[in-house]
Amino acid sequence: MRERTGWDVVVSALVAEGVEYVFGIPGNPADLYDALYDEPRVRPVLVRHEAAGGFMAMAYALVSGRPAVCYAPPGPGIAHLVAPMLESLATCAPVIAPCPGIDTAIEGRGAFQESDHLAMMRPVTKWAHRIASPETIAWAMHRAFSVATNGQPGPVFLEIPPNAGRASVATGQYIPSIQRVRSGADPAWVDKAARLLCASQTPVIVAGGGVRHSRGHESLIDLARVLGAPVLTTPSGRGSLVEDDPLSVGQVGLYRTRLGRRLLEEADVILAAGTRLEQTQTGTWAWFPRDAKLIRIDICAEELSRNLVPTIALLGDAQLVLRQLLDGVKELGPSSSAMDRCRRIAEQKDSYEAQVEAECLTVESLKSKRVVYEINRVFGKNTILIHENGSQDLWSYYSPYYRVLDLDGSVAPGEQTCMGAGVMGAVGAKLARPDRQVVCVTGDGAFQMYNQDIPTAVQMKTPITWIILNNDSLGWIKYREQLLGGRYIAVDFDPQPDFVGLARSYGCYAERITDQDSVAPALQRARSANQAGQPAVIVCEVDSSDLPEAFREYVR
Repeated sequence: MRERTGWDVVVSALVAEGVEYVFGIPGNPADLYDALYDEPRVRPVLVRHEAAGGFMAMAYALVSGRPAVCYAPPGPGIAHLVAPMLESLATCAPVIAPCPGIDTAIEGRGAFQESDHLAMMRPVTKWAHRIASPETIAWAMHRAFSVATNGQPGPVFLEIPPNAGRASVATGQYIPSIQRVRSGADPAWVDKAARLLCASQTPVIVAGGGVRHSRGHESLIDLARVLGAPVLTTPSGRGSLVEDDPLSVGQVGLYRTRLGRRLLEEADVILAAGTRLEQTQTGTWAWFPRDAKLIRIDICAEELSRNLVPTIALLGDAQLVLRQLLDGVKELGPSSSAMDRCRRIAEQKDSYEAQVEAECLTVESLKSKRVVYEINRVFGKNTILIHENGSQDLWSYYSPYYRVLDLDGSVAPGEQTCMGAGVMGAVGAKLARPDRQVVCVTGDGAFQMYNQDIPTAVQMKTPITWIILNNDSLGWIKYREQLLGGRYIAVDFDPQPDFVGLARSYGCYAERITDQDSVAPALQRARSANQAGQPAVIVCEVDSSDLPEAFREYVR
């Protein structure tokens, strides 16, 4: 019988913490993978590139609300995890990477794949730690899950040298971590905030990713209805309420539309819950009304005054603090005009949505906004939309061009927007919610970053649809070059891969469309392929000159 090793302790910890998958590529099987062989409750997902495994883990964590695990061999393998750990830090995704290091007995002598892993990982994680002895592995794993899931969630890296991971070890039963320990805000400050909201005539709520992390969906919409307050979201907060709700008016910053912009500019009080209010979310901090009072809710004290300084700061879990505010507002008695304001906002939203529908259905060439509009109509509810972030796939962010019709029905990158994160994140999202349809909208540039891992979806039997909005270039950068006088350099893809042939060689259903009337039928065929268990890739040759209004305002 094989002796119990340090890596066996790691696997026992994964089982105890409820981990279902390890996303990665094996190196020496003596590190982790041999220990996984006899444990059917933790399934290895073989990726083609280590970074893809990190992005899959990130999306899995964001969709499931549970910590996820990725793995890479030493040196270049772990270096490939830097980008997904950076993006996981930006999206507050609890991703844990227990990876091997170099035997400490030969460290510093030019060992094979020797690298300073901790130096790589410290800037892009909440905690990066080297395990010194096999006896501390259980402690380190427990702490990794605790750090990743409590407070502001985020990634953790553990380096496990062979003389710790492969050594024989005798330890007691692993004690699972205590996750999602939460606290409410100071009642005195909650009372001040509730009074300010009750006195407001035009309150607006901005919901960030913290609302979703805390499962604050119900508290958010209840408070919005009591106040008569429209709700805007950040990309990470999208899915904290359904966007066919009368009070859902789109997103903020780079992602704003005319209706949401006007309502935000009219606000006398803004309640920002669980958002860092970073550059793209605020239009470089210039698109928030300066005269409005600002109430901020955040679980991390360092975020409360990092950029826009609030009138009132509430430190605590978004769900708990929103519930505290709801109770306080109800006790004080909200404005008598709240119901009338809800009705007016609903009427304005209906009018705006009719305008957008007419705009999408009367296009004369194949435009990205028509594509995302048809995705919404064909796939409908029970769908998770996975975003990239380029000049054309940006259309998928703009509600009501695409409306998120399910709670948690969206996964967006954080402020880092690593290209390709969504392309591969789609696999993790589908594994987290196999009962939901998963659609990724991507540009051709982002798709080329990680399309080599499309076979992972085929191998894992995760039927996803990727929609490529192809403009044969890096559209965002090309637009900036247009503003510089049309001095185009290093942005056009020539030649461009045959995406349809490539997808078919991977085992996917695939087709190319070039006109607007072909969009809906092609999407129907992709959806049918997914229902039959086959991933699909639809390539749309789009008009690259059609850009969202807010994008043009932002990129100057």
